[in-house]
This record gives sequence, structure tokens and C-alpha cells, in this order.
Amino acid sequence: MTKMLLWASLLAASWCEAQERSPTQSRKPTDSLPPRIFTLGTVEVISKKQSDLNGFLSRNRLQTFAKNDVSKALNLLPGVHLSAVGPRNEAMVYVRGFDLRQVPLLIDGIPVYIPYDGYVDLARFTTFDLSAIHVSKGYTSVLYGPNALGGAINLVSSRPEKKLEINGASGWLSGGYRMNINVGSNLGKFYVQAGASKLNRDSFPLSNNFIGTKTENGDGRNNSYNSDEKYSVKVGFTPNKRSEYALSYIYQHGKKGSPVYTGKDTLNSQFKSPRYWQWPYWDKQSLYFIANTAIDSVQYIKARLYYDKFKNQLNSYDDATYTSISRPYAFKSHYNDYTFGGIAEYGRGFWQQRDQLKLTVQFKQDVHREHNEGEPERTMSDNTFTAGLENEFKITDQLLLLTGLSYNNRNSLKAQDYNSTTKTISDYPSNDNDAFNIQGGLEYRLNNNSTFTASAARKTRFATTKDRYSYRLGTAIPNPYLAAEYALNYELGYRGYFNNRLSLQAALFYSKIHNTIQSVSNVKYDSVRKVWQSQLQNVGESEFMGVEAGFEYLLIASLKLGTNYTYVKRNNLSNPAIRFTDVPEHKVFGFAQYQLQHWFSLQANIEYNADRYSTTYGTKAGSFTLLNARALVPVWKYFSVEGGINNIGDVNYSLVEGYPEPGRNYFVNVVYRL
Repeated sequence: MTKMLLWASLLAASWCEAQERSPTQSRKPTDSLPPRIFTLGTVEVISKKQSDLNGFLSRNRLQTFAKNDVSKALNLLPGVHLSAVGPRNEAMVYVRGFDLRQVPLLIDGIPVYIPYDGYVDLARFTTFDLSAIHVSKGYTSVLYGPNALGGAINLVSSRPEKKLEINGASGWLSGGYRMNINVGSNLGKFYVQAGASKLNRDSFPLSNNFIGTKTENGDGRNNSYNSDEKYSVKVGFTPNKRSEYALSYIYQHGKKGSPVYTGKDTLNSQFKSPRYWQWPYWDKQSLYFIANTAIDSVQYIKARLYYDKFKNQLNSYDDATYTSISRPYAFKSHYNDYTFGGIAEYGRGFWQQRDQLKLTVQFKQDVHREHNEGEPERTMSDNTFTAGLENEFKITDQLLLLTGLSYNNRNSLKAQDYNSTTKTISDYPSNDNDAFNIQGGLEYRLNNNSTFTASAARKTRFATTKDRYSYRLGTAIPNPYLAAEYALNYELGYRGYFNNRLSLQAALFYSKIHNTIQSVSNVKYDSVRKVWQSQLQNVGESEFMGVEAGFEYLLIASLKLGTNYTYVKRNNLSNPAIRFTDVPEHKVFGFAQYQLQHWFSLQANIEYNADRYSTTYGTKAGSFTLLNARALVPVWKYFSVEGGINNIGDVNYSLVEGYPEPGRNYFVNVVYRL
């Protein structure tokens, strides 16, 4: 497969070189290409003035900052914090303090999070074929569907605009390599887009300041390998300017290791009993159809139909040799999940388009199947139904009123329990849960450049399959009757754009979360193991509050400066002794981007994160400051060479205590664009 990708890349490069362009065109930096957004895959209308400060990442921004996976790309935004699930080697982000169970991930408006626990490993999703990433915060459209308690993340794929488009890159990075190619053709009423990529790393380098431990000797991080292949194809039909139909297929194949805990927290179970875990495969397939039909000049119907399949295998080994699985804690675990569903949306404009009404009906069935090798397979499945409406009413030319309402229902279909002692399968009791969302907002446009917003929203999240049924490796008892969490979200915001040189963004936000699902200790005594067991219950109450602010300024034609700051404070009101983890109170990001006409571009950025809790009982990962840089030079016709350094200062830092991140690392790529 690697050889096939390499040949495809070389053939594309050779073809590009053979074509003719004017000298000016041939030297144009690849960062300045148009975004080619697949608008059919968007959920909310994206304004032409949408800023990279305000929850939107263009393809140019992803390339300029050399972000290969979605987690690191999202970290560019204010209000978003990069984190990790250390023992599982999973990339995670928090949006204003909410995790991925409360901020669902979508691709072209279709949910793709894992049925069992609602999470998704963002490091497995590369950015090479994306045209944009849109993060909705605060007032989040009900069109995103259920579980958008704290927002939603939508990955928008590409759409060709010309008869032939080819772009890609091939290169080296510390410990591995990267190759990707995208080919598209727009023939008027028909278009096709295809892509292939591979991102491979045998290990990542640790900082020279890292001090070796009994589980990690330094240099290349042990068991930190990962390999991610992705193949996609999209076929579209546009019978007229207002209607469009597209069928897409995506296949992802990944594998990875989980580096062992290297920290000093003696209360952490990993300190005495390290996990020796590897995933031989982490595979995902998605097939979806999106249709947008214009009924007339004021009405449309949009439909999304999808089938998503997820399979993985987790091997837990005896020791660091990763060769045998024989001890009591060692196992081979298999997941074989799928999801299918549909989304229908109807929109109509009234009173010369001053009033825009949208209605949605959504259905989703999640099926989770699991077993350890030598055990029978168990099935857990849910149906989720949503009906919602939202309205945008232009009270005056300056004042817009936003309203939204939705009803959500989750109903269990099957939930099987396995008793390893008796070797029998039994059924959990059936359960269901209703949830209501309601929201409203005002948008006041002082002029063409300045907009003020205010919103309030009641949003919900259903308990996942894992929340309701997991025994937490024998430490807990299930609770099938968990109800939905709900939050009251408030926001005041400002956006400004001046002279095409300066963009400003600021927001104050506050969320009060009720019915929070939290672990309650000593619920039941296990007389066999002679230990008390906990249970997840709807007993929590908490509040999140903070501020986001940022600006970007084109100082001169060739130099752009920008920075953003995020403050988040999370308070556990029901049990202050239990800390919230993984989100620092302060985060600062700044950059300078210089472009010398069409000859050369350079970008440097700095990021500061305050310390953060890694455990609920108070263990912390320390604060850190990172410097990164990337340069790009067009060399011949469609070709450019880019190179960069991440963590220039070789800082020894962690997002989770005991799981060090990469030290100084490098990359060099040959980039080609047609």
C-alpha cells in the first residue's frame, strides 16, 4: 500500500511538471489557494467573513501551520484545549471545558463518534483531504443533532472546482514519513473527488531533558508507533445552481501502540501495574449520501443517509516484550460496531427572506458488539430520535433573532451482560430517556464590520453505553437508568473586521451543568473480592466559565500577526474535592506569518499552557511553552518544498502526568499543487 501511494504521488508530480503555466502562476505559494469548501457538507451557513479566530479553520490555515491530524489543528482555536487519554494513547480536545462526549464529531454533518463510549481518537483523523473544520461553541444549531451539550465539531471535505485538480505532499518527519494525494475533476454538472494518504511513525523522539525511568529509557518513546491510512472517493451531481447530490465513501486503517506510564504518582494504578497495550488495527468505514433539493426560490429539502462501521482490536500483553498474553490482566479485546441513520432538513424563507425557518428529523441506531478472545460476543444497541426546529428572524436590518427547539429520545434495543464465572449471557433491563433543548439568541450588527451577540441555551447529553453498563474492570456496578445531563449555556460575544487588515473576536461564557454523571463510591460491597464498588449516578452539579479573546492583523502586505487567549474555570459544585482534569485555566497562542511575494513564506508560533490536573485527586501536569516554525519555498512550477521544527526549545512536557509528549522534532516535504 505504501508503494502504491508513493507511485501515485510521483506520477502526479511528474504530470504537474509537464504542464505549462505562466511564470507568475508557477511561483504562487501553495498556501494561497482557495478553500474549495464542500458546502453540501456544512451544517450552518459559513459567512464569507468567517474568521479563523471564530471557530473556523480553513484549508490554508491547516497547511500554513502544518497540522497533520485534527486534534492538533483544533488546538489553534481559542476556547479549545488539546489533551490526551494517556493509557490509551488517544488524542482529545475540550471545547470550553466540555469533552468529546459532550461535543460530537461529525464529517460533512454526519456523526462519527464511537457508539460504545461517545469518544473518538482525533489523532486517527488526518487533515490532508479537508477543506475546513468548523467548531460551533455556545449557541449550537439544533441541526447538529443530539448530545451537543457544549458544541459540535464538523470536518468538511473538499470539492473540486476545476476540470482537473491535483494536490499532495510526500516527505519525512522525525521517526516516520507522510504521503498524500488528492485528485478532483469538475465537469459542470458532475464532479469526482478522490484521495489517499498515509501517515506513519515508528516512534516519536523524547526531549533530551527527559530523565529515564524503569519503563522508559528515553530517546525514541517506547511503543509510541502509529500508522494511519485513509482512502476516500466522492461523486457529485449538480443539476442546477441550487441543488446538489453527492455519494461519499471513506476507509481508514490504523494501528498504534500505547506508551507505558513513566510518572511518579504512586496512587496511580499504572505506577505499580503498567499497561502493555497495542492496537493491531483501528479501522473505520463510512458510506454516506447527501442531497440538497431546491423546491423553489424560497424552499429546499436536504437529506443525509449514512452507514458507519468501526472495528478494532486491543491486545493487553504480559510485559514490555509484547510477545505473550497469559497473565490474568492480559487479554485480546475485539470491538465490531456499526451505526446507520438518516437526517432530513426542510427550510423555507418568509417575508422576502427576512424569516428563515428550518425543520429537522433525525434517526440514528448505534450497535456495539464486543468480546474478549475466548468469550461469546455481547451486543448493546440504542435508537436515538431527534425532532427540531430553528428560526432566524431579521427584526431590522441590524438585529437578528435566533431561536431553536428540539426533542430527543434514546431507547435501548438490546444490552447483554456476560458472567465470566458462570459463562452465561443475560439481558440488562430495557431503558429509555427523553431530553429537550431550547435556545435563543440576538445578533446585532452595529455596521458591516462589527457584530455583537448574546445567547442562552439549554442543551443535553445522553449517557453512553459505557456509562450505563460498564463494570470498570470490576470496580463498579452498572446503572442502566442514567438520565441525560443538561447544561444552561450563556454567552456574550463580539466579532469585528476592519479594512481587510484587522479581525477581532471576544466572548464571555458561562455554563451551569446539572444531572452530571459522576462516580459515587461505596455503593455495593463485593463479598467475593472483598471490595466496595462504585456506580455512576446523576448526582453532579458544576459550572464552567471563561473568556476568549483574539486578534489577527495584517501589519504590512507581507506580514501578518495574530494571537488568542483562553481562560476557563471549572468548579465542581457538588463535590469540590474531586477535581476536573485535562484543561488548564490559561492558554495563549500567538504567531507571525511572513510572505515575500511568491518567493518565500515563513510562519512561527508560540503556545503557552498553564498547569492542569491529570487526576481527580490532584496530580498535575506542569505548565509549558512551545515554539514551532515552518517555511515554504516554491521551487519549480507546481512544486514547493516545506520544512519545519516543532518544539524548538526541546521542552520536556506532558498533557497528562506520566505521559511525555515529543521533544524537538522535524519535518521536510515536497508539496505539489495543480
